[in-house]
Amino acid sequence: MKLMKKQNLTMNLVEIQTTLSSNALPSPEKIQQWVDTTLADFNQDTEIVVRIVDEQESSMLNKQYRHKIGPTNILSFPIEVPEGIDLNLLGDLVICAPLLEKEALEQNKPLMSHWAHIIVHGILHLLGYDHIDDDEAEIMENKEIKILSTLNIENPYIEDNEK
Repeated sequence: MKLMKKQNLTMNLVEIQTTLSSNALPSPEKIQQWVDTTLADFNQDTEIVVRIVDEQESSMLNKQYRHKIGPTNILSFPIEVPEGIDLNLLGDLVICAPLLEKEALEQNKPLMSHWAHIIVHGILHLLGYDHIDDDEAEIMENKEIKILSTLNIENPYIEDNEK
């Protein structure tokens, strides 16, 4: 399924691939909203693939690309476009829906808020943000918090006992 939204003279094309059926998945319109909000200041036409998978596919990809065992909530695959090639593809996000559901429950977070956070987080990875060291993590987390606040979503890094 492909969605497009006109925003500030730029288009964000989102292709959604779903390998499982669940009533707990966000609507394509919600995913588009989260993408558009995250890319609001990017000022460039973009394409992103969002692939929603089960734990088995997530585990396989996590092992193949990160050499880690087990599923992960999101994998980000940025595209490095060769010079001279006109392509707006930022990359692919692979999201493990069952793991997101478990995490939201364990962390006592609304499921759709957790989905929004994970998509924002993944897009920031596609844009080059990272959290390998503390300084990078702080910059990325602050960016996530700011974007999520425009969506009326609470800071995902505050623990229940800190509220």
